[in-house]
Formats: sequence, structure tokens, C-alpha cells
Amino acid sequence: MTLQRTLTSKFIKKTALILSLFSSTVALAKEGMWLPPTLKNHERDMKAAGLQIAIDEIYNNNGTGLNNAIVLFGKGCTGEVISPKGLVLTNHHCGYGSAQALSSPEKDYFANGYWAKNLQEELPCKGLTVTFIRKIENVTDRILNGIDDTLSDAVRDTIIKQRIAQAEKEIATATGMDALIKAYFKGNQYWVAISETYRDIRFVGFPPNGIGAFGGDEENWMWPRHTGDFSIFRVYAGADNKPADYNAANKPYEAPKYFNINISGYKEGDFTMVYGFPGTTNQYISSYALKHVYEIADPISIKARTRRLDVWTKYMSGDRDIFIKYTSKRAGVANGWKKWQGEVTGLKLNNATGKKEAYEKQFQTWANNDKSLPYASTLLPKMKVAAEAADNVVYDDMYIREAVLGIELIGQGAVIEKMLGCMRAGINGSALTDTLKKMAAAQSGFYKNYDAATDKDVYKTLMTLYFNKCAKSMPTYYEQTYKQHNQDISAWGNDVYLKSMLTSQEKLSQWAEKATAADSILIQNDPAYMLYDAIMKLRKEKILPSLNSYNNTMRYLERLYMKAQMTYDKKRDFYPDANLTLRLTYGQVKGLDPDGPATYSYMTTLSDVVAHDNPNSDIFRVPSKLKELHSKKDYGRWGVKGVMPVAFVASNHTSGGNSGSPVLNAKGELIGTNFDRAYEGTMSDYYFDPNRCRNISVDIRYTLFVIEKFGGAGWLIDEMNIKK
Repeated sequence: MTLQRTLTSKFIKKTALILSLFSSTVALAKEGMWLPPTLKNHERDMKAAGLQIAIDEIYNNNGTGLNNAIVLFGKGCTGEVISPKGLVLTNHHCGYGSAQALSSPEKDYFANGYWAKNLQEELPCKGLTVTFIRKIENVTDRILNGIDDTLSDAVRDTIIKQRIAQAEKEIATATGMDALIKAYFKGNQYWVAISETYRDIRFVGFPPNGIGAFGGDEENWMWPRHTGDFSIFRVYAGADNKPADYNAANKPYEAPKYFNINISGYKEGDFTMVYGFPGTTNQYISSYALKHVYEIADPISIKARTRRLDVWTKYMSGDRDIFIKYTSKRAGVANGWKKWQGEVTGLKLNNATGKKEAYEKQFQTWANNDKSLPYASTLLPKMKVAAEAADNVVYDDMYIREAVLGIELIGQGAVIEKMLGCMRAGINGSALTDTLKKMAAAQSGFYKNYDAATDKDVYKTLMTLYFNKCAKSMPTYYEQTYKQHNQDISAWGNDVYLKSMLTSQEKLSQWAEKATAADSILIQNDPAYMLYDAIMKLRKEKILPSLNSYNNTMRYLERLYMKAQMTYDKKRDFYPDANLTLRLTYGQVKGLDPDGPATYSYMTTLSDVVAHDNPNSDIFRVPSKLKELHSKKDYGRWGVKGVMPVAFVASNHTSGGNSGSPVLNAKGELIGTNFDRAYEGTMSDYYFDPNRCRNISVDIRYTLFVIEKFGGAGWLIDEMNIKK
């Protein structure tokens, strides 16, 4: 039985148990992802919920707010500074890519972990950055002044783009820092984030997968959880403590603000905050657009990724080298795959579309009678027509993206596309050879983590899916080549992978060293490129024009609909959708009992971890040293009456991007690191249900225990300010 089939049966059982509890759970989750400068508007509510510090301590413009201890980690996670010497704590899965880049079969940090013993052993992470947000300001008046709501987006966007560029330039010059202006409330507001990005980040501490990824796919997006999902990095700076490129002479960043760590623990009902960079939500879309999510996009993605993950799992289980190549990619693909299953389940169970339809009916009645926004009455009818007309192109595009382009070799066709561009540009002789060789060499990162035999098996399963689901809308080239191979996709795949130069960097580099401009005809006949070229031409000519037209129409209508909702529903406490900008959300420690009353209602322990130990399972194999520490109850000062806490749940409104976010108590002290949401609650990206939404976090005491007792890196703890 495959891993995915095993998980599906467990999902069904746990979902049924969770639902019986949800029906009687008091709605105590707090919806909202608030911009830090607007927190004063929520001070009374936050104080009533338990907040014990001033709002100005959470965010201010003078450099002393907690915002100065939070970073955008890489391209889509959050991290928190936990020492005056620039230590950054984030999730294990956020550090996964860096660990993979530094790992090899000889230095397998996934199997063994990594713990620097001193500053000299901290490893540079090429390309990794962290960004501090120093100040956030509302610049709506400057950007939208004099622009009419109904001005076409083409004209409106041109004006706004020019104004943003000018404003960012002026603000950056005035502050000496970076300035980034983003749209909020679908383009009805604009705010600028003034920031500093540090470019010398080093790898410090990384528990093995038996701790940091314990439970794997089976426990991902589930509660209870038993995962020590954390890793540690350090920010380095130049002599002036400012951002600098990597240099061995750089010094640890001197942090003006970092989090105090509280190890007193928590109890159910305690106030909590999550401070970080949630990625994307879409709370205010219409029921028509929402149907595209759970009726088309999510089901197709789940179906295609199930097949891809089955193949990857098979090859990774049999070869450690392939495991290292694919483990980071697999984690990324599996994360979305599991999340979307929970999202579909939650949306259906909550009848989210039905509730939106009821709201829209009330909105329409108001819009038909209120004349303050003349365009409001036509918005929903127009969105309905546009969405229904786009069903087929959304369907076809999702199968191209998830099935065809889920085959890595076909995706690599883009490399040949770029090479052809150079060859057609009139570059000749040694200049062309040098250019092509550099382009081939630039693919080293891809081929380091690629296995052609694995991908060929993916080709067979995903191309079969595509032919079964899109037979009437696929490229003519696909149909013809399929027939030429006697309608045998396996034989077709064997032929493609045998003949394509894209299956290895060696083949690509050998070709690049000898190619001339005349070889552009030859390279076009590469079978992998021909598959890429055919599907991209189909997408460009027949799908994207309609899809782009639909997206542009909906973007225009949704901006107007957002303003209309805010005009209609004046008592509603609107917050902007997440867009990977700094936000704060607050709630309380609040448990779930998926298997009936249990000690892990809101917290799990190391005893629970050891109880799940399975030496024959890659995802449930507990490291022997961790079992030994548990057997001796050697928890140091981190245990509580012979118990080692591991993870806990609370009712904070989080999303992707909040991975690694600090979880804070009422005093703004660090008590945990956010890493996940409960299964059905993943629908909160589109519809927030206070009965189902929970965020899952690593208890900071478990993090410190693993660092000191398991990793032997107590020198790191000496840097921290730990309180009880």
C-alpha cells in the first residue's frame, strides 16, 4: 500500500473524530491579520484578551518595537532573532533548502543533523537572505490621489506604477534603506515597508529529520503533532553592522532588538500572538471564484501531485542519494498536496460557498437600493458570467501546470528556449560558445538534485493522467507522437529520455561546447524541448489569452467589490489579505481532542513522540540519543515535572509564510515557533471558521532541550535571555 493511500484512510478517520468535537467547540479563534501600525485600533480588544504590554512595544517607528526582532526568512518564511549576536530561529522546513545545498552523502545533515560548535563552524548559505522591517507607513493618498475607482486597470496601473517607483526612490534616498510599496485591500490602499536585507546568513543548528521532520506527510497539517520543526541560523554584517555580501571577515549582527525567551509554559486559555509574514489569503472573493478553487484547481493539483509523490517516494526509499536529491523538492510538493486536501475538506464541511452566496444575496439587495457607489449593483452578476466562462481554461491550465510541467525534463525545455534565443540573436563564434557554456553551467543546481530514471517514471504516470483528462484539448504534436509510439506512453518516455540532451548536465555541456549558430535547427529537435515547446505554444495561443482576460476582469471587479463591501458592511472589522508583509494576529492556547479527551488536547510531549517510534519507518524513526534522553528523563531545566513538552496549538489566524513565526505570550516573550495549521483549518486562506482554525507550534522548551541535550550546542543557549 502506498504512503498516500495509507494517509487517505487515516485522514477520513481523524476527520470524523475531529468533526464530532468541532460541533461542540466554543468559537474562540480570533480572525484577522493586522498591519502593525493599525494595532492601536485593537488595543482594547487585545488587552481584554490578556495582552500585558503596550502596543508601542509590539510596533513603533523608533527602532525599539518587536518588529525589529522579526525577519522575512528567505523568500517565504519568517524567522525571529533570539540573541544579541544575531541568532535566528525558524522552522526546520524553512531551512531545508539550505541544508540540502550543504549536504552530501558524506555529510548527510538530514540523517545526522548539524550543530556548529563555534562561530568558525557556522556555514555560509549562498543566496539566503533575511529582511528586517524597520517602518511601515500608509501612502494611499500619495498613490491614489485623483484616480477614479472605475478607471480602467490598464490606465490606472500605468499611473500607479510610475507613482510607486518615484515614491520608493524618494523614500529609499531619505532613509538609506530599501522601500517597497504594495497594494492592500485589492488595490484600495497602499503601504510602504522600509527595510534592510542582510545577505550573509550562516547555517548553525539543524536537528536530524527524526526530530525536525518527525511524522512526515502523515502528520503534516494534522493535530496532534510531534515534530521539532526548527532550525537555527545567524545573521552576519559588515563592520558597520549593516548588510554586506559574504565575507569571512564579517561579524555576527549586533541585534538592537531580540526576543526574551520564557520557559514558564502556558495553559489552555492563555493569550498568544503570532508575528510574521503570512503569504497569501483571499478572504473577500466571490462564491464564483471560490468554486474554481475547490471544484477545479485543488482537486487537479491533488490528483497530479499524488501520482508524482508516489513515484518520488518509491525511488527515495530505495536510494539515499536520490533521497538527498529530492527531499527538499518533495517536501515542497507534498506540503501543498496535503494542505489542499484539508482546504477542500474544510470548505465543503463549512459550506463556505453557501455562506458566501447568502452574504452576496444581502449585498446585492443593498447594492440595488444604495446609490453611493453606482457600479456596485453590477459587480456580482459580472463576476458570475466571467467565472463560469473561464471554467474550461482554468481546468486545462491546471493540468498543464501540475501534470505536464510537473515532469522535470519537460520543464527544462525552458533552458533550450533561452539558448535558442541567443543563437537567433546573431551571436557567433567564441562569444556564442562562451554564452552557451555559461548557460549550461548555470544548470548545475538543477542537476545536482535531479535523477533521470526517477523523472522518467514520473513522465509515464503524469503523461498518462494528462492524456486521460485532456484528450480533446492537447497539442497536436502530442497526439501525433503518441500514435507514432503505438499509443504506448512508457515506450514514448523511454525514447524521450534516451535521446534528450537535457537528461544530464554532461550532455548539455558537451553540446554547448561544440554548438554553432547553425545548430539551432538541431537543438529544436530535442524530444524534451519539442514537448515543452508544443505545450507552451498551446498555452500561449489558446489558454493564456482567455485566462489573462478573465484574471484581468476579475482583478478589476474584485477591487471594486472590495470597496463596495467595506462601504456596505461598515460594522465589519476588515483586515487586508495576506501578501507576505508583516502582520500580527492574536488568539489563545486552545486545544483539539481528535481522539477523544487526552493529555494532548493542547500539548504533546516527548513521551508521545517515543510512543510513535517505528524503527522500520523513515518518518517515525526516533533517534536513539533522543530515546535515551527520554528514558533517563534527562531534560535539564526544560522539562516540567518529568515531562518534556513538544508542541502546542492555539487559535491564531495564520497562513503560509507564517512558518517560523514567533509565538508570543502576553508579555511579548517567545514561547514557541509556529509551523503549521490543523487540517480542515487550512481553508482559512479563503474562509475563516473559528471552530476549525488552529495554528501548531514547537514549544520553545523542546527547542532548547534539543539544542542543549541532543545537539550538545549549549554555547548557543548562553547567548539567549531566558526567563521564567
